[in-house]
Amino acid sequence: MGITRQITADKIADYLHGKVSQAELVDWSERAMMDAEFDAADVEVLSDIIGRLGLADVAEFGLRWQDCEDFLRRLGYRATVIVSTQ
Repeated sequence: MGITRQITADKIADYLHGKVSQAELVDWSERAMMDAEFDAADVEVLSDIIGRLGLADVAEFGLRWQDCEDFLRRLGYRATVIVSTQ
């Protein structure tokens, strides 16, 4: 499976929107690091971000909003917050 900036950003967004749990994000990241081929032009940034996501279940690392915001920025995206009553 080829991993791109878009796929990685989508996974982070799914996590932030509650569509996947932290455990599911970590599992995806660990599998991606072992099995996936990263887009050649972005291998450094993708391997750094995905490797870090794979450690999110370790207490010393965790995963904060600021981390996700930074990862998305490095991938070329901007995170915004919408607060609603729904």
